Amino acid sequence: MHALKLILRNALRHKIRTGLTVFGLLVAVLAYGLLQTVVDAWYAGADAASKTRLITRSAISLVFQLPVSYESRIRAVEGVSTVARSTWFGGIYKEPKNFFPQFAVSTNYLDLYGEFILPDAERQAWARDRKGALVGRQLADQYGFKVGDVIPLRGSIYPGDWQFVVRGIFDGADESKITRQMLFQWEYLNEWLRQRPGRRADQVGVYIVGIDAPERAAEIARAVDAQFQNSVAETLTETEQAFQLSFVSMSNEIIAAIRLVSYVVILIIVAVMANTMAMSARERTAEHATLKALGFGPGFVALLIFGESLAICVAGGGAGLWLTPYAAAAFKQAAGGIFPIFAVSQTTVIAQALCALAVGVAAAVVPAVQASRVRIVDGLRAVG
Repeated sequence: MHALKLILRNALRHKIRTGLTVFGLLVAVLAYGLLQTVVDAWYAGADAASKTRLITRSAISLVFQLPVSYESRIRAVEGVSTVARSTWFGGIYKEPKNFFPQFAVSTNYLDLYGEFILPDAERQAWARDRKGALVGRQLADQYGFKVGDVIPLRGSIYPGDWQFVVRGIFDGADESKITRQMLFQWEYLNEWLRQRPGRRADQVGVYIVGIDAPERAAEIARAVDAQFQNSVAETLTETEQAFQLSFVSMSNEIIAAIRLVSYVVILIIVAVMANTMAMSARERTAEHATLKALGFGPGFVALLIFGESLAICVAGGGAGLWLTPYAAAAFKQAAGGIFPIFAVSQTTVIAQALCALAVGVAAAVVPAVQASRVRIVDGLRAVG
């Protein structure tokens, strides 16, 4: 009890210095948490990928599409249960900054995405209307879309002014599902292409392949690709997670930089904390010598320094942990929907707490060892 009182009094002896150190640790823990959450958000799509879905695309590049005739041949492969079409549309809603994914899909697309919840009445209404669209709840909330609204898009890949009527709004089965996207009928896009010159009709961006046995995913993927080996349009079939990670890999340098910055922030606050504890220990050299003269051992002196350092870290780290979810929510809103899933994970919270604890311990090691080794005579002679 006496040790705890001494620790608290020592920590509050220089209130301004302690307050600034606590604030610095708060900012460091908060920044670390937000940066790690950004990295988690980058991987959200891949983490939510299903093991029962494969993606078949052009072996050359996503830019090149596949013939619609491939669908029946893929469906005939043993182990394949369902095949759906999906083509990236790339339209602009009012302004280029209002970016969100739009896909032209076959009407059985949702059969493969059980994590998307849509009332049967709305799905049937969408299937009956070639210009109908389905929007995810996150997208609907962001732009205020409601059933019956008309969404105007300016085509970039498919030039022209397009209008789609919202026939349904689908929800995610849980908060980890990304629903910031719009779906419309692939047949509508294909009919439009057939009315124009060129050979862009009857082409599909990717095929979503449903399989019954996830453990056979690699085998089925090889069987699908073997169907089109040495053809004009060879395919590459991979798991949905691998497909998603291929996009994330394009930003590996950015992700690595974000991780590095988060670690640098912690190292900087370690240096600040170490300086604070060194100053505190040096100022109290005579007091520590007096405690030794009264019979308190070197361990007790070291305990006071470690206790003060940990008390400061608990205050700053605790405040940072408490503020992180609120800061993440504010960041998500300010980002304008760039990250549909931006939630602080339990792993990040634990990492923040461990970082704060590590800072407290690391900053106190050297001052504590030095103070415990000070001779009584030298300590009483010292002037803080």
